[in-house]
Amino acid sequence: MITTDRIILTEQQVRQIIRRIAFEVYENNFDEKKIVVVGIHDKGYRIAQQLVKELEMIVSEVKVDLVELKIDKENPVSSEVTLNVPTKHLAKRVIILVDDVLNTGKTVAYSLKALLEVEVKKLQIAVLVDRSHKQFPITANFKGYELSTTIDEHVEVRLDDNPGVYLF
Repeated sequence: MITTDRIILTEQQVRQIIRRIAFEVYENNFDEKKIVVVGIHDKGYRIAQQLVKELEMIVSEVKVDLVELKIDKENPVSSEVTLNVPTKHLAKRVIILVDDVLNTGKTVAYSLKALLEVEVKKLQIAVLVDRSHKQFPITANFKGYELSTTIDEHVEVRLDDNPGVYLF
């Protein structure tokens, strides 16, 4: 059982952050007719689903598409990066790449393999938590919560049982 003394963000705070990120995405892309939100499987995609719902509630003039990106987070170097739509679907579009936690930047860096197969208009990154342990030159355009942690600590986003963000 998880105790609340390790909780960083409650379920309500996570929902508020996703809503705020949706407003930021719209403010930075208000002149677009279409935005593609790409969520990194599993938790990044689930957060992307919530982000799309928020965007659709905020603005009706912009069409928002949701795409799932799959990558082996444990071994991104040799894993295949796949999208659930053809890459031509991304051509000349604004892409928002979404993940739950940005730690070293490795997952996001290798995820770019699939997104850069076509010419995109703009590529932005949104994360729920940024841990600031950069090993790759990846910075989030939209971050919900920035947290300086030791390398031994672990941040876990839970979306099902005891939803929220926890530090271990």
